Amino acid sequence: MNMRWNLDVLYTSFDSPECQQDWDKLCHEMEEVKSWAAEHLQTQEDAIAKMEAYITKMTSILQTQTRLYSYAELTASVDAKNEKALQLVERIQNQAVELVEPDVQFQKWLGEIRNLDVLISQSELLETHRFMLTEMSEKSKYMLSEKEEIILAKMKNTGSNAWTKLQEMISSTLLVDLTLDGEKKQLPLPVVRNMAYEKDAELRKQAYEAELAAYKKIEESSAASLNGIKGEVITIAKLRGYESALDKTLKDSRMDKETLDAMMTAIRESLPTFHKYYSKKAELLGHANGKLPFYDMFAPVGDADMRFTYQEARDFIVKHFGSFSEKLANYAARAFDNQWIDAETREGKRGGAFCANLHIVGESRIMANYTGSYNDVSTLAHELGHGYHGDCLVNEAFFNSDYPMPIAETASILCETIIANAALQQASPEEAFAILENDISGSGQVIVDIYSRFLFESALFERRENGSLPVNELKELMLQSQKAAYGTGLDPEILHPYMWVCKPHYYSADYNYYNFPYAFGLLFAKGLYAVYLERGDAFVEQYDQLLSVTGKMSIADVAAIMDVDVRSADFWRNSLSLIGKDIDTFVELASTRK
Repeated sequence: MNMRWNLDVLYTSFDSPECQQDWDKLCHEMEEVKSWAAEHLQTQEDAIAKMEAYITKMTSILQTQTRLYSYAELTASVDAKNEKALQLVERIQNQAVELVEPDVQFQKWLGEIRNLDVLISQSELLETHRFMLTEMSEKSKYMLSEKEEIILAKMKNTGSNAWTKLQEMISSTLLVDLTLDGEKKQLPLPVVRNMAYEKDAELRKQAYEAELAAYKKIEESSAASLNGIKGEVITIAKLRGYESALDKTLKDSRMDKETLDAMMTAIRESLPTFHKYYSKKAELLGHANGKLPFYDMFAPVGDADMRFTYQEARDFIVKHFGSFSEKLANYAARAFDNQWIDAETREGKRGGAFCANLHIVGESRIMANYTGSYNDVSTLAHELGHGYHGDCLVNEAFFNSDYPMPIAETASILCETIIANAALQQASPEEAFAILENDISGSGQVIVDIYSRFLFESALFERRENGSLPVNELKELMLQSQKAAYGTGLDPEILHPYMWVCKPHYYSADYNYYNFPYAFGLLFAKGLYAVYLERGDAFVEQYDQLLSVTGKMSIADVAAIMDVDVRSADFWRNSLSLIGKDIDTFVELASTRK
């Protein structure tokens, strides 16, 4: 099977007539909307017509902009040195500043309308965009003046956006020095990080040590990038009137502090259960002190050698998705068969995995670094879940297709759960044990490691208020956060002080605290899967409906569709108890192994 994606549905090349035509169209429409806003947003007369015009004009602009930007960004993600892609990304970012003025004018104008609800009810187009318009009106109080907003947008391109691009470049092109079979090699970082899943214990340790040594080459530039981005975030949040960066993230996430606190309370209570799992895994791997070194966190246990060719991974996923719904299975088959996935590992390609939903063409593109492990299969299932979420939003208006971070992980993690549970039913005892352990390991990453990252970022923002943090302080802060989260489960002398370098989530000024949404997604998905087991096929249609409205409801309202109260710690405790039962089963099975 072809392991590289095809982007021709967007453009065939940066020099294609269609690409140039869309750029010209974008420039023309942006100038047109600026003139329109300056002329028409001075009074409240004909408010309904003006709101309709704004939605229509901005939809056209943003669809074209998204098409161009997606093509450039996706190209750059697998070819970090592609100059044409990088140039187009920068051109779009610079040009996007031109939208700030009409956007601010409209949002401020909208915030002054007193009878907004009544006006919205008089137009089908406005009713479709009710949530968006209401949210924009409420957020207008955080807008600065038009002049200030334009200055901030322009400065961002030479500030946080530049720092983000620097970090992407240095991390995606970083080569790791590693000696294999007596031969010195230089390997891409994702390849070396994936060695954490190898059966060879010495190779795992060697790869871990080589990875940490490689980060020394980019630690200073990474620290500068991180400090620059977080410093900008703090400054702008204060200027706008947010209580903190976390306050802004929660509002952008359509999530309240009560929900976050309820979830975090349940997570903290669950940590000792995860510590029990890590200690038992350490025992299985022969660590006499009962503490797991970081390099063995993802080590396979048992004798099951679960390897999958790419074709086998495709068939495995499609088959088991079919046990949930035919629609989900058909989506996954299309993604594999139509080259929507770039799974090949190669130099210049970004590490990790992600899914880009392309609402403009009704498709998605998935990037992964596939090496054949069961974990890689699980990762593909995760990203396909994101894609399926986008597929459920295809018939929604463009503005209603953008959902907040916490709910973004729901479909992806539910798909992981489907794969794990379906695979367990047909696996041999040895394979079942490996699958169970892999699933718990993944949950540990999303609960325990995510909690450590939340602690790190909270402390980072607090300290960054007083100035930039040097490399050693960032490393120490990460170690403290890992010790607080992993407790007695991991060896405190062998942790990962550079987790702040290798995780790209820290390096975006627009998406801060991109950690707790993963925990929300896991636990929300676990809870929903429990409902699915009770309701069966009747659940699937309701679930698809839930995904289809995630772009036009608050998180609490989305959850209410399934009669879930996300502000109650008991809901989160119940979801965590499902993982706790798996851990108890793992410990029991592990205790009987010789």
